[in-house]
Amino acid sequence: MATATYPPPPAYYRLYKDYLQNPESAPEPPPPIEGTYVSFGCNYTTDDVLPSLEEQGVRQLYPKGSDVDYKKELKSLNRELQLHILELADVLVERPSQYARRVEDISLIFKNLHHLLNSLRPHQARATLIHILELQIQHRKQAVEDIKRRREEAQRLLKESLVTFDAQ
Repeated sequence: MATATYPPPPAYYRLYKDYLQNPESAPEPPPPIEGTYVSFGCNYTTDDVLPSLEEQGVRQLYPKGSDVDYKKELKSLNRELQLHILELADVLVERPSQYARRVEDISLIFKNLHHLLNSLRPHQARATLIHILELQIQHRKQAVEDIKRRREEAQRLLKESLVTFDAQ
């Protein structure tokens, strides 16, 4: 059945058989899931909290706390990353056996950069949503204006046709 081209609907479709005659007969949707759940064999949680670097076992290179100046810290980490990459190039030329420590330092800087950027994701999501909603409002206002303009044009045409009809 699961591999058929058009498999039958799930068994719970019967709960909605009288929906067209009586919309109140349909069952209420289940409440949102709280905590953890399993989907496709993997465990997920509804708590979207970015774990701290310490929880991940990574040393934090920027100041702890909620009042972090993201712009300043990202620029600082970027400069530090550039410096470490240049040092890595130097080490690879002069002492190739000592490259591992430099690569670990670069990896640490990248992890800190990624963590800072990921902590800005909620703000980015809100800003994107606000932008999308503003665009939708603008499109709807334009549609309303277009409808008003077409209505006025139709009324004008009707009046003109009445005037020409009365004149005949």
